[in-house]
Amino acid sequence: MSLPKPNPARPAVVTGASSGIGAALAENLAARGYSLILVARRKQRLAELAARLVTDHGVNVEVMSCDLSDAESRAKLAAELASREIAILCNNAGSATYGPLVDLDADAERNQVSLNVNAVHDLTVAVLPGMIARRSGAILITGSTAGNQPSPNNATYSASKAFANMFAESLHGELAGTGVTCSLLAPGPVHTEFAEAASIPSLEKMLPDFLWVDAEEAAKTAIDGLADGRRRIVPGLFAKAQTVGAALTPSSVSNPILRMVYGRLS
Repeated sequence: MSLPKPNPARPAVVTGASSGIGAALAENLAARGYSLILVARRKQRLAELAARLVTDHGVNVEVMSCDLSDAESRAKLAAELASREIAILCNNAGSATYGPLVDLDADAERNQVSLNVNAVHDLTVAVLPGMIARRSGAILITGSTAGNQPSPNNATYSASKAFANMFAESLHGELAGTGVTCSLLAPGPVHTEFAEAASIPSLEKMLPDFLWVDAEEAAKTAIDGLADGRRRIVPGLFAKAQTVGAALTPSSVSNPILRMVYGRLS
């Protein structure tokens, strides 16, 4: 079992907890008895989730409103977490954009890199020394099947998720024998507010419903996999097929296909 035992003094941290997989991760951890620190920009949503988790599961829940794409806000949060005994870190917050890079808002693209890459790195670096010293801790990093291959018209997102994928799997091997584990969650299509946030409401119409998983299923698969100390966790049959397909298909073949598919979204 790779998860530390629940201890009110050693909370689990979930970023991007205001909706989707993040909220479901928080729910799953609370049901297992973990006290929580919920992180996202939307404070009201976090407060509502926190109140429900306290009532339903009797755990302590703290709310930390933070824009993880902002370097100053991120540094304050990292310093706070470095000063605490964190049992579990779920690096889940992320965002995506679709379309030719040249047509996208440059500031939004930079913010996406800050959120999907810098925040994951900064928070992991903040909590890891304490976990190593205690020889106890678990880190979950939400990457994506989009990070398995180059994705034209989705360049910043796929590149940033390639970082998340490689960072998580590299740490998994690096931490062997330390008492700390790191797992990659690499989902494919998940019913969340992702499409709405990315301004592509047509995304969910591109695939039949049976190929999607819901956020609760993805979160349960993620925490079960983290508890088992797995290197890569891929929820859902379609995501598993995407993973195998990316490994076997040359970029010369997948590139024009993905360019066409993602081009239709923009």
